[in-house]
Amino acid sequence: MSETAVKAPGSALGAADPNRWKALAFIAIAQLMVVLDATIVNIALPSAQQDLGISDGNRQWVVTAYALAFGGLLLFGGRIADLWGRKRAFVVGLGGFAAASALGGAATNEAMMFGARALQGAFGALLAPAALSLLAVMFTDAKERAKAFGIYGAIAGGGGAVGLILGGFLTEYLDWRWTFFVNIPFAIVAALGAWYVIREPQGGRNRSTLDIPGVILSTLGLVSLVYGFTRAESDGWSDATTIGMFVASGVLLLAFVIVESRVKAPLLPLRVVTERNRGGVYLSLGLAIIAMFGLFLFLTYYLQIVKGYSPVKTGFAFLPMIAGMITGSTQIGTRLMTRVAPRLLMGPGFLVAAVGMLLLTQLEIGSSYAALLLPAMLLLGLGMGTAFMPAMSLATLGVKPQDAGVASAMVNTSQQVGGAIGTALLNTIAASATTSYIADHIAGASSRSQQQLVQLQGMVQGYTSAIWFAVGILTAAAVIALTLVNAGRPGGSAVASSEEGAAEDLPVPVVAH
Repeated sequence: MSETAVKAPGSALGAADPNRWKALAFIAIAQLMVVLDATIVNIALPSAQQDLGISDGNRQWVVTAYALAFGGLLLFGGRIADLWGRKRAFVVGLGGFAAASALGGAATNEAMMFGARALQGAFGALLAPAALSLLAVMFTDAKERAKAFGIYGAIAGGGGAVGLILGGFLTEYLDWRWTFFVNIPFAIVAALGAWYVIREPQGGRNRSTLDIPGVILSTLGLVSLVYGFTRAESDGWSDATTIGMFVASGVLLLAFVIVESRVKAPLLPLRVVTERNRGGVYLSLGLAIIAMFGLFLFLTYYLQIVKGYSPVKTGFAFLPMIAGMITGSTQIGTRLMTRVAPRLLMGPGFLVAAVGMLLLTQLEIGSSYAALLLPAMLLLGLGMGTAFMPAMSLATLGVKPQDAGVASAMVNTSQQVGGAIGTALLNTIAASATTSYIADHIAGASSRSQQQLVQLQGMVQGYTSAIWFAVGILTAAAVIALTLVNAGRPGGSAVASSEEGAAEDLPVPVVAH
């Protein structure tokens, strides 16, 4: 067996970078900016729609244009990071994201807004895998890696909720345009810091020729998949275009797998995803994101429409979840990751989150925030934070440095596709349950106030019906993590490298270079 199979990524790349912790700060700022953007614009959308004269039928494109570009180009972005070097890809991604944000903030019509969002998604697809793969190649010591990925996992998990708070503040007290402009200082600070601080290890680039057929097939396949779920949410699952998108996606992605198995320098080396630990991480993480994205949406509407919270108050209501995620990721996950196997953090973490989700199935119009929502959010945050941290680390552990970018892109792809599926699937379930409840009960409501009450009860009934599905999805994520992920604790046993994909649970020797 070759040495590559048993040494951690970067172990042959020289001594640890003395600036790695400073680099982590700037990588964290960039990651926070990308994650914030996924939710911050949602709160600003009603105001932007009114200002720019965007129709109800077209307003979804403010979200969809970003999701399609980001989700569709992630594998390409990860490969470009491997080819150019992660530092360069990271800085270029930040610059492009800032320019696209400036364009969005200055938008004067819907076409300009949609174009800016698509550009944000495209540069985000370059930036996100570069950020994660930089961590993968810079932090090679097991304990340090645990801390670094704990911080990264907390941001990845809690950043969306922070976006709700910041979006509420900016929209309510300044202007919706500031939800775009706020990205510019984030990007400038992160890019300048990265340029002067990050020293990427030598020998980590993948200079083989670009797999053009793979780029085209993966991009079109992922765009079709994300658009299919987005279309299902607005036009229904039986819509001809929705079905056509899913069929096209299946054909394109199957063709992509066939091409990748045959070309000399594939865009996505199949060894990256077929290794059982990484495959288990991508699958369980994607399922967990499906459950979480739907929940963010339901709780936002519940708090604002049913409970009458302002955007700012709604944002603050999510703080316990953020606190739970940070605690689970940086305290529980980081402290235990070097002592127990990753599956013993991921599986129980997803189950704790499922218990929190289970509490939310008891939602009613008059539910108390302190008695029901607060403990549910704390459990969700603790569980997801604990599970995210080892998942993020394990997703890139054992890959060759040349594959770090594309392995990181797969993490983001599972999250992005999971988010699109979660929003569409759970929204459809909720809408169907709401319509059914109102149809069954509206006849008995004689006054206008009784009809409004039935409509609110129907909304809550829809949310709880969808949340039951989310409980099942999180439970499935836990089962997959406990079943497929069989790597030992870092420092005690190794994950198979992407070069061989077969060595599991091997002692890690000290490998001199």
